[in-house]
Amino acid sequence: MTPDDFDKLQTLLATRAGYRLARDRIHLAEHRLGPIARREGYANVEALLANLWAQPVASLAWAVIECLLSPETWFRRDRTPFNVLEKELLPALAQARADGRVRIWSAGCSTGQEAWSIAMAGKAAGAHVEVIGTDLAQRAIEKARSRIYSGFEVQRGLTAHAMLRWFEPAEDQWRVRDELAEKVRFGRSNLLDEPTDDVRFDVIFCRNVITDMEPQRRARVLDGLERRLVDDGCLFLGVDERLEGETVAFRPVNGRKGLYVKAPSSLRRAA
Repeated sequence: MTPDDFDKLQTLLATRAGYRLARDRIHLAEHRLGPIARREGYANVEALLANLWAQPVASLAWAVIECLLSPETWFRRDRTPFNVLEKELLPALAQARADGRVRIWSAGCSTGQEAWSIAMAGKAAGAHVEVIGTDLAQRAIEKARSRIYSGFEVQRGLTAHAMLRWFEPAEDQWRVRDELAEKVRFGRSNLLDEPTDDVRFDVIFCRNVITDMEPQRRARVLDGLERRLVDDGCLFLGVDERLEGETVAFRPVNGRKGLYVKAPSSLRRAA
């Protein structure tokens, strides 16, 4: 891969998805693009990129973008957010809603483990939850919709008891049980896009999604999350993610790493 190719990749990723591609990841990028080149019938990565620059095709561009994004995820990742959701937030929110229903958005859900983990917490809390999982990567969404995971994927984060409670054998893999699947819907969505509806959520999970974004795009995403969150709702970011000077829309909850609520200034604007 030439430096010029890498520069164009940086621009593509930033423009379409808002992410930064550090120059020290040039070899990683080339490694990840290899399978895409072979799948699309190109002799090598250079040929793939040459065709993409000469004849930009949306499907090929998104295939390239998706392979460069990190899909790292696992069930009940970091655990504490799901414990807080189950033990503290869901009982309070369900009681505060006239119909007892709690809407939760897993924004940047990758292959679905986070959304399923949220649904598990809802079941454990005895709450009526509706979970929407969205991601930029179509292939990730397709896997999430399939409900099929390997034994390694399921055991990464879940106890043997939870594995047997929420999954059933599917040949040599595991399938999410129907009673959990009925609580979750998946769809492709770009957090940089303007919303096409006025749906708002009681809780939003957007964990480990914005860290590698360009500052301007990160602020745009946070603004969109604020508009999607009800006034007394909660936002979960990654436990190590911080909002320092990037937005006045949210304030952290003391003693709860990664948990945010709307700031008073944001509530005044909404009023």
